[in-house]
Amino acid sequence: MSVNNEFRRVTTQSLILMKNHGKRISALTAYDFITAKLIDQAGIDVILIGDSLSNVFQGNETTLPVTMDEMIYHTKAVTKGVERAMIIVDMPFMSYQTNVEDAFRNAGRIMKETSAGGVKLEGGVRVAKTVEHITSAGIPVMGHIGLTPQSIHQFGSYKARGKEEEEAKQLVLDAKALADAGAFSIVLEKIPAALAKEITDSVNIPTIGIGAGIHCDGQILVTPDMLGLNQNFHPRFVRNYNNLAEQIIASVGKYVSDVQQKNFPSEQESY
Repeated sequence: MSVNNEFRRVTTQSLILMKNHGKRISALTAYDFITAKLIDQAGIDVILIGDSLSNVFQGNETTLPVTMDEMIYHTKAVTKGVERAMIIVDMPFMSYQTNVEDAFRNAGRIMKETSAGGVKLEGGVRVAKTVEHITSAGIPVMGHIGLTPQSIHQFGSYKARGKEEEEAKQLVLDAKALADAGAFSIVLEKIPAALAKEITDSVNIPTIGIGAGIHCDGQILVTPDMLGLNQNFHPRFVRNYNNLAEQIIASVGKYVSDVQQKNFPSEQESY
């Protein structure tokens, strides 16, 4: 179980306290009731309904196609299975990039129609005013800088960000801008560990790393990746804690065989 179970319900304040006391924050994604219930029972601190559902749930190549309605639908399912973890929802592509008012309205819709604890959006300085507007209405916002998948066509690849001095300096400015705008936490994706440490030390809000080294205040992974369900995705920052793909294939294969050989159902399994 998590060492941070003194929190009956994880909140923005809980996460800041954890940073201040040096307690690491654990985060995973979920898109359905059963997965959310299980990882919550295991002691996870933060559950993100990530726009990664576009990839691992819907089978799309990027996160761009997922919609507001789909994010809200999945969030409603997840929240029913969670008792302790803080639930954060990705604002999907084009739900906040058009203008501040659209972003505010869509963030409010997520909070109104689900039981989420906050929203997440990508970008630094360029979205600071949006973050400030949303947080001023009492909606918690998690930032996301470094590799930002919604900008993949601008980047042209999924390579690490912040390796060049100029971009590294900009990422530090981005993090400070998000903190100043009222964000309660920042995801740092695929940036050098030394840069992640510099950012973590420079802001008073928790940083959550993914491919950003050990110095972040917490870590997040996509659940199907860390459980070994995604057979076609093997980045260096993902540690496989199981190989459920092989186990599922073997289990279903045994079921198929039992059905074909009339070994299922047995007399005890029949009425």
